[in-house]
Amino acid sequence: MNVAAALKPEHVGLSSERLGRITRWMQALVEQGKFAGLTTLVARRGQVAYLESCGKMDLAAGKPMRADTIVRIYSMTKPLVSTAIMMLYEEGRFQLDDPISRFLPMFKQMRVYVGGMRGKMDTVPAAREITFRDLLTHTSGLTYGFMEANPVDAAYRNGGIDFQTQDATLPEMMERLAKVPLLAHPGTEWNYSVATDVLGALVQAVSGQPFETFLKERVTGPLGMLDTDFFVPESKHARFAANYQTGKDGLELLDDPKTSRYLKPRKLCSGGGGLVSTVGDYLRFCEMLRRKGELDGVRLLGRKTVEYMTVNHLPGDMAAMGQPRFSESSYEGIGFGLGFSVMLDPARAQIVGSPGEFAWGGAASTAFWVDPQEDMIVILLTQLMPSSTWPIRKELRVLSYQAIVD
Repeated sequence: MNVAAALKPEHVGLSSERLGRITRWMQALVEQGKFAGLTTLVARRGQVAYLESCGKMDLAAGKPMRADTIVRIYSMTKPLVSTAIMMLYEEGRFQLDDPISRFLPMFKQMRVYVGGMRGKMDTVPAAREITFRDLLTHTSGLTYGFMEANPVDAAYRNGGIDFQTQDATLPEMMERLAKVPLLAHPGTEWNYSVATDVLGALVQAVSGQPFETFLKERVTGPLGMLDTDFFVPESKHARFAANYQTGKDGLELLDDPKTSRYLKPRKLCSGGGGLVSTVGDYLRFCEMLRRKGELDGVRLLGRKTVEYMTVNHLPGDMAAMGQPRFSESSYEGIGFGLGFSVMLDPARAQIVGSPGEFAWGGAASTAFWVDPQEDMIVILLTQLMPSSTWPIRKELRVLSYQAIVD
C-alpha cells in the first residue's frame, strides 16, 4: 500500500477543499507554538486521500516534519501487542478466560487493595484470577505508577514498576508486579494499566520466543513495517523526531533525538508503550485491520477474530465500569474491545463518529482510528507530552468527518 496521497480525494467521497481545513488547522497549531510539527493521514476505501506534514520534527536542528519521520508511538504499541497475543490465541495455545498464571505462575494468588491508613495497605484475596481477557480489556485490576491517585500507584513507583525506564528483563518485571496488590478485583473495573506489558510477557512465555523477536518476525516484519521497532538504528537517527512538553516560555525539549535512550536496543521492551514508528508503517497495520486481518497477501488474523477484537467486551461503556482515571475525554458512550476503544454511541460520547469505530492513542499526542462504517482510517502523529495538553484528537475527528461528501 503506497503511503503517498496520489489519488483525488473525490474518488473516494472526500472533498479536497474540506480536507484542506486539516492543513490550515495543523499550520495554526504550529504557528501558535502549541506543537513543533504534526503529520495527518486520511485514507478511505484502501486509498490514501490526504497526507500532509506541518512544522518541524526537531526545532533545534530546524528539520521539517515529514511522512518518513520516526516518532515514539507509546500506547499505540498496545494494539500491535494485542494482535500478537490474538495470533497465539488463534493457534489454540490458550483460551481468553484462562488464568494467566498458567504461563506466569507469579500471578496465581493476587491480593486486592481495599483501604488502609498511614502508609499501610489493607488487602483481601482476589475474587478470581486475572485472565487473558482481563488484560486485553484493561479490567485486570492492574494500574500505572504515573496515575498518582492511590497507594497502589505509589507502590508501583516505589517498586520500580516502570517499563519505560527500568533496566530489567520481562520476567523480572513480572515478579515485581505480582508482589503489588491489585487496584480492583479482576473483571470489575476499567483501569488503564500495564496490562499490555503483561501481554508482552505472555507472548514471550506462550511462544517461547523473546517478545521483541516474535513481534518483528510475526507482526511488523510480515506487514512491511520496516521503521517500527523498540529502538532507532544508527542508519535512521536523522529521521528521529524530538519529543516536547509545554513550558513557561513555549515548547521545552523532553527527549533529545541525539541522546535519547531510543537510539540503542533495550533490555526491557515495553508492550504497553515501547515502539517507534512512522505514519506509513502504522497505516499498514491499520489497513490490515480494515481488511479484517490481511494485507498484500499476508494474513495475520482471521476475519472473525478481528471482528471479535473490535466489538465492545465490557458490560456497558467505560464510564459505567468506574469512570477511568486516565482519559483525554469522557468515556461515556465508548466501550473497549480486545486492545482498542470502541465507539458505541457518538451522541453519548459527544463527538462525531460512527458506531463500531475502533481507536487508541499514545502519550505524545498521537492517535489513530479505523471506521468500518465509513471505510476510513485516520492517523495523527506528533510529539508532545502529555497527550491531554490540547484537545487535538477531538478537533481532528470533526475535521476528518466533515470532509466526507458522498
